[in-house]
Amino acid sequence: MKVYRTTSIALRALRRNPMRAILTTLGIVIGIAAVIVMMEIGSGATAAIQKSIASMGSNMIMIQPGTAASGGVSFGAGSVMTLTPQDADAVAQQCHDVHAAAPAVTARTQVVYGNKNWVPFFVVGTTPDYLKIRNWTELAEGDMFTDRDVRNTNKVCVIGQTLARELFEGASPVGKEIRIKNVAFKVVGVLPLKGANMMGMDQDDIIVAPWTAIKYRVSGSSLGNVNQSSASSTSSTVNSLKNLYPSSQLSLYPTQSATQAADTPQPIRFINVDVILAMSDSTENIPAAVKQINALLRERHHLRPEEPDDFSVRDMTEMIKTFTTATSLMTNLLLAVALISLIVGGVGIMNIMLVSVTERTREIGLRMSVGARARDILRQFLVEAVVLCLIGGALGITIGHGGALLVRYFKHWPVETSSAAIVAAVLVSVSVGIIFGFYPAWKASRLDPIEALRYE
Repeated sequence: MKVYRTTSIALRALRRNPMRAILTTLGIVIGIAAVIVMMEIGSGATAAIQKSIASMGSNMIMIQPGTAASGGVSFGAGSVMTLTPQDADAVAQQCHDVHAAAPAVTARTQVVYGNKNWVPFFVVGTTPDYLKIRNWTELAEGDMFTDRDVRNTNKVCVIGQTLARELFEGASPVGKEIRIKNVAFKVVGVLPLKGANMMGMDQDDIIVAPWTAIKYRVSGSSLGNVNQSSASSTSSTVNSLKNLYPSSQLSLYPTQSATQAADTPQPIRFINVDVILAMSDSTENIPAAVKQINALLRERHHLRPEEPDDFSVRDMTEMIKTFTTATSLMTNLLLAVALISLIVGGVGIMNIMLVSVTERTREIGLRMSVGARARDILRQFLVEAVVLCLIGGALGITIGHGGALLVRYFKHWPVETSSAAIVAAVLVSVSVGIIFGFYPAWKASRLDPIEALRYE
């Protein structure tokens, strides 16, 4: 009952000077509103960056061939083709922290449909698991090619939204044929819109086809020592329509004569790919997956302990960490600036409460003379300070959330409502009220009743 009566007295005291109470809470309102706006904009920016990274495949691991060197001169990554489709199958099956793996070959060539042509940024030969690794969960239209298409070297493909717009101008591409380096491919599906990645490259300017079709039919190579992307981009040969399948007569493996087989046996050269893309179960399991891939490929490539790797493994952990750290740093800096206004608001509340204690000295002396104890006076002024801060916090949350929505509407910035920020704002409001209201309340409770009644 004493708590209820003390709270009632505190609220009545605040209602005597509503304008002063409003001005007192203004600092808290501005501080809380700034915190809410900064937290929601920061959360939206973090979510946008995570979405952009996820569109590239946040758990993606890239396995590239090794580097060749001669006379102390390095020829760069990918100059030695040491990865095979069998390596990709082994990684997917034997590495426990790898969810999927797909071999890939790339090309850069012209695509023609009717009287229109386009040179897509990506021409990728791979397997159906490529879409899972790149976080393309569903197609916008049609279906993905199958593993049987990969085994049979079928000339089918799925295309991105940019290619569909440039070649088909709004018409459905599914079921129609396009020519990739004068080789007819049937379009069986259209990828959903993905947009640009963090490097600004258009991820929708892409063709995805079976890697066997790209390697054997488009690039025209069945040997294992040819880099598909470099071969297709630097080739100056012109293929006429009379020779659609330049590699159709080539065998998958180099043949040996009887004399060679008997006198100088040679190991079989397996078909190589440009890169292997793998996906871990989660971001936390990427380091374990990288270790498993390294151990497995060294064993498969028969590398001795003193020999260097003939491959390299890259993941996006550092990229994710860099962007997350940068976003968190900016958010924390903005939050620190907003907290300064909260401190200023707290000082304002302390100042007004001290003034209130001075103005109400005779009232305090009268209450203490009729039986009020020091803790009752302390509780009354603490309640007044906390109520002021809670009112300011509620107004600040409302104004801050509304300001964030206005930023999203007019500036089109990513904004995400933060429940943690709202809870933190309430706790901060109560804490400011208690911390900055305690000294005035304590000072009021320590007044001598006789001296307080004599106060003019």
